[in-house]
Amino acid sequence: MLAFAALAGLTVVAFTWLTEHALAQFFSLQRSYWWAPLLWTPASTAAIVWLTQRYAPGAAGSGIPQVMAALTHEVPPVYRRIYVSFRLTASKMLLTTWGLLAGLSLGREGPSVQIAAGVMHHARRWLPSQSKVSEHGLLLAGGAAGIAAAFNTPLGGVMFAIEELSRKPEQRSNGLLLAAIVLAGFMAISVYGNSTYFGVIRIENLSVALLLPGLLVAVCSGAAGGLFSRILMLSLSGKSADRFSKFRKKAPALFAAACGLVVAILGVVSHGDTYGSGYNHTRDMLEGTGDSSSLYVLFKFMATWITAWAGVPGGLFAPALAIGGALGNDIAQLTAYVNTPTLIALGMAGFLAAVTQAPLTAFIIVMEMVDGHTLVLSLMASALVASGISRLISVPLYPSLAELQLQRLPMRQT
Repeated sequence: MLAFAALAGLTVVAFTWLTEHALAQFFSLQRSYWWAPLLWTPASTAAIVWLTQRYAPGAAGSGIPQVMAALTHEVPPVYRRIYVSFRLTASKMLLTTWGLLAGLSLGREGPSVQIAAGVMHHARRWLPSQSKVSEHGLLLAGGAAGIAAAFNTPLGGVMFAIEELSRKPEQRSNGLLLAAIVLAGFMAISVYGNSTYFGVIRIENLSVALLLPGLLVAVCSGAAGGLFSRILMLSLSGKSADRFSKFRKKAPALFAAACGLVVAILGVVSHGDTYGSGYNHTRDMLEGTGDSSSLYVLFKFMATWITAWAGVPGGLFAPALAIGGALGNDIAQLTAYVNTPTLIALGMAGFLAAVTQAPLTAFIIVMEMVDGHTLVLSLMASALVASGISRLISVPLYPSLAELQLQRLPMRQT
């Protein structure tokens, strides 16, 4: 079990390396030939969706809903391979990497959950039949380890498991959970060092001047995140009767190519800012070395939604952090607030909390990127306010997508 926990961490580390190099190759192509994404991105998107639907339908989307679906008691053990398996782990790694090689707006953190869960789930066949370690415990530990290793945030992994995955007390296995997170996090730190996701966000002394801008960030993040979640849920549910949804259902590969073209156009218009996970743009904002357009939030919002709508394997965490950070940066400029990184951090926590409706997970993930504890209460308040506003606009995204995943069960289809 411990060996597979370490293997899960190493697998996420390998996945991180693949995605980083793939995105670097895309940006190298884009800098040399600005028009190349207009051809490469649509063709790649169509190929990814075709391969996904034909050979690995369980790899489509984030990966978090698949793990949540596999954890429900409605899924018999024999059908859990529909959602998590070694085969899906390999497929998810390759297809998500190709998505970033194509410049699509997606993240690797959600896929890391399914990837690590698939590795940990495989450990069950090597355990004795009388072992007290259940499949649910392995899936839960694997999913948490995936988040911990992807973000290098072990506390975030623990809270993600509690808040998102383990919705029933009997699904919690604290010893296994902590062991998997410690080992997976250790693997990530051994290779990449500590606090390398966005570097360290340094926060200056706070004052009452933060109250109004901070509240504005929380409210705007909540409204924007709730709207994003609602639009995405309507798009992916297949229940809409609009012409685009009909086109998506009738010709998914052609629809994906059209989505890829829109993402490429948004990238060209934004001078390459909206391509990929948004990591580079967010880091440049935090370091004050980049020029952030006021339209970035809108363009990144659209690029991320359209990428997810296309049906490619890819996550939402990193793009959500990028959108929230840019929103906080815009409000800092609008209100002339001098400590811009503070509002960027609040925006990151707020928008991620609004999209996932998991405020404690969002707050802890961002908190572990912050140097110092002076912003802890502000981050928590921003995440809670944003999540509360989001709940007025949209149903919880991941549980709703997990319910869609359950429709793939043979007994549901008949």
